[in-house]
Amino acid sequence: QVQLVESGGGLVQDGGSLRLSCAASGSIFSINVMDWYRQAPGKQRELVAAIRSGGSTNYADSVKGRFTISRNNAKNTVYLQMNSLKPEDTAVYYCHGNIVTADRFEYSYWGQGTQVTVSS
Repeated sequence: QVQLVESGGGLVQDGGSLRLSCAASGSIFSINVMDWYRQAPGKQRELVAAIRSGGSTNYADSVKGRFTISRNNAKNTVYLQMNSLKPEDTAVYYCHGNIVTADRFEYSYWGQGTQVTVSS
């Protein structure tokens, strides 16, 4: 079994910054892609940013230039640095990973979500 545990959400003012962390633990052989999604009330869950094992990244257009995704492979942890936050960034942020476990099969795992609220 693999668990993803997020931390770092909270309440911040318009223009502020937050850093989210997501630590993966359990029977991990390797981690391919780790990414962050978000879901605002009444909206579909959307991909915010992704980072692959080789370090390549991609971002949603709405966060390019403001958010940065990074990972520490030794700690099986992914981060999302969010700067210049806007009220429209308010959502529950979910960590997700495509993880190869000890049985050498790849599975999809989700964290429990962390609330980010940006006040105007």
